Amino acid sequence: MLMIIFAWISVFPTILLSPPKHLWALVTGQGFLITFFSLAWIFLQDFNFANSLFLIDKISGPLAILTCWLFPLTMLASQSKMRLEPINRQQTYIANITFLQLTTLLAFTTPDLMLFFIFFEASLVPTMIVITRWGAQERRLEAGMYLAFYTMMGAIPLMIWIIKFYSTHGSLLPTLTHTLHITQALTNYPGLFWATYNAAFLVKLPMYCLHLWLPKAHVEAPIAGSMILAGTLLKLGGYGILRTSPLLQENNLNQTLFIMLIAILGILATALLCLRQTDLKSLIAMSSVSHMNLVVAAALISSPWSYSGAMAMMIAHGLTSSALFCLANTSYERTNSRTMILLRGTMMIFPLAGAWWLIIMLLNMALPPTINFAGEVLIMVSLFNWSPLAFLIVALNLIFTTAYTLYVLWSTQRGPLPNHIKTLFPYQIREHLLLLLHILPGLLLILNPEIIF
Repeated sequence: MLMIIFAWISVFPTILLSPPKHLWALVTGQGFLITFFSLAWIFLQDFNFANSLFLIDKISGPLAILTCWLFPLTMLASQSKMRLEPINRQQTYIANITFLQLTTLLAFTTPDLMLFFIFFEASLVPTMIVITRWGAQERRLEAGMYLAFYTMMGAIPLMIWIIKFYSTHGSLLPTLTHTLHITQALTNYPGLFWATYNAAFLVKLPMYCLHLWLPKAHVEAPIAGSMILAGTLLKLGGYGILRTSPLLQENNLNQTLFIMLIAILGILATALLCLRQTDLKSLIAMSSVSHMNLVVAAALISSPWSYSGAMAMMIAHGLTSSALFCLANTSYERTNSRTMILLRGTMMIFPLAGAWWLIIMLLNMALPPTINFAGEVLIMVSLFNWSPLAFLIVALNLIFTTAYTLYVLWSTQRGPLPNHIKTLFPYQIREHLLLLLHILPGLLLILNPEIIF
């Protein structure tokens, strides 16, 4: 654990000591180098390493890899806007993003639930700083307040439960609790208990009804904030549910039926809401909520298939959603607008970018044989096993997802070129590389999906 922490902490001296001219290149290069070493180490351990301070298994391994992989990509994406700022602000920005990445990585790889809770909450601080300091619009303080209050309100019951569990059983290490079969004692209202202690995770995912902070945070956040928020911070919620579920005795779905209904409603409602968004970033944030509610439904069913589907869904969504925010950012940097009707016809000017839009939108739509499709199929099959009616309702989501995907492609790529768009500087190699590095892991997972199942 110390080795990986020190490897990522070594980015801070680089930020302080590198000359202004080479700051971004050095940090990005170092990020890629540490990422490849971390990947090599995790693969050498074969996703199976546990001691009292560090845990890599089939749940935390893929998410840790995703966290490491997204850091250098955020550095690639942030450069063009951030280079215009004074050097000390650039250094603060990179230090913030590094600290955010480090806390999420530690949250995914720590075995102790209390430490997980501490890092889970610590990730809030750099996220708030990034949104409220480098946000794009004047409502960024409001977005920061939403994020802080939602997260803190959900965290209180979780902290009480963790302390209670520790005082009763004397251990919060999964290695011990699983070996000794230590579980939470039965309660009178298991459904209410499940919802209460998972409130922090359901806010983070976010579940429909607890999702109002997410579109605000995404719309206001700078590109690196949006990428990490969509790529890894939302996954902390799913990881928390998957990690703590073995501590419960057999979860009865009849008790948590209300939450299941909200999740199913949320999948459809947010997909329909996407159809009436005008802001591109807001639409991508809403589609994230739709996908994450599938993960909530899968976690509630709690069968091996649904857990595999939730895992595949989280990894696939982390890559796809981050790539979509990068695309939205490239359009925003050129036109200074995120209103889709003002971006139309850009395929005429950027045909290659049009191809990126098409590929990433098809990934978001879960086209076979992508890993997004594998995740959705596994969740759908486990839903069908539980209730054919629930499956038929959720299957409507496929139609709505296709509808808003086509809506985005039509309204941003096709149609006549607006009069105000005449001179747009071409896409840089850096941006093409950034999008390729998002799509490549997704394509490689098609060939070797055992990594995340």
